[in-house]
Amino acid sequence: MEKHNIKSVVSMLAVAMGLAAANVWAAEAPLDVKMVERGRYLSVTSGCNDCHTPGYLASDGNVPEERWLSGDTLGWRGAWGTTYASNLRLFVKDMSEDEWVSVAKTLKRRPPMPWFNLNKMEENDLRALYQFTKSLGEPGMPAPAYVPPDQEPSTPYALFPSPPAPKVPQAPQAPAAFRVN
Repeated sequence: MEKHNIKSVVSMLAVAMGLAAANVWAAEAPLDVKMVERGRYLSVTSGCNDCHTPGYLASDGNVPEERWLSGDTLGWRGAWGTTYASNLRLFVKDMSEDEWVSVAKTLKRRPPMPWFNLNKMEENDLRALYQFTKSLGEPGMPAPAYVPPDQEPSTPYALFPSPPAPKVPQAPQAPAAFRVN
């Protein structure tokens, strides 16, 4: 009788573990090949790789795809401090596709990230970028952390000039013949 009970418990545990594993796999939807291709196209034409792929700009885009969107150690320094293009593979790693769309629609970041363009992307394009990013595989390491403006970064960086001071409009001057001294 005890053997039968142990066997039943083991069988029930095996079934429960199988169901739990199936639920984990079901939570991660399979990637759509057409969406992955669209995401690949968007990552190139929208400039995502320009900053988020190490060496992409300097090599005219000749970087193996397995390095794409893995973040960079090249800093972007300006009045805001020094920022680094994040590892987008890590950024979306634990997000669902719906979570990514929501985040991308409301994201705000320091320069030079054009977050305002990302906010305006169509939902289908955001989903394609998500699927492409997920298709790239192993996330890798995070990019360096933000460096405040009063600290010198320890990595190479591109320096942004400070924007010119806004011009203060001056009241127009009357021609000399009409001026009262």
